[in-house]
Amino acid sequence: MTKREAVFPANRHALYDEHGYSAAIRSGDLLFVSGQVGSRPDGTPEPDFGHQVRLAFENLKATLDAAGCTFDHIVDITTFHTDPENQFATIMAVKQEIFSGPPYPNWTAVGVNWLAGFDFEIKVIARIPSKA
Repeated sequence: MTKREAVFPANRHALYDEHGYSAAIRSGDLLFVSGQVGSRPDGTPEPDFGHQVRLAFENLKATLDAAGCTFDHIVDITTFHTDPENQFATIMAVKQEIFSGPPYPNWTAVGVNWLAGFDFEIKVIARIPSKA
């Protein structure tokens, strides 16, 4: 059985310690990244929605970097939205910057009514590149 290994970005934010979870778990050649939100360094939500989405992707990038991955290694994405109808255009604009062409990763978007003060969260599964 493959042992899980915790992965944290270099400047891990306070939410990991406060809530007792890992930024990501490496299991074999897969990386399971916990939901990343648009938090400030102290763990509080960024109030501007567009900036909150960008910060969530920045936090995701930092976690991927810590495992030797990039956005290109993502195979599956799940996002959570507190107001999908009104937020989708902003989210899609950021998504298009990051994933500008095919092949695109799988993506499931879920509307929710609570994200602990946040309005957007993104979790992913990535394949860790071999070091050959």
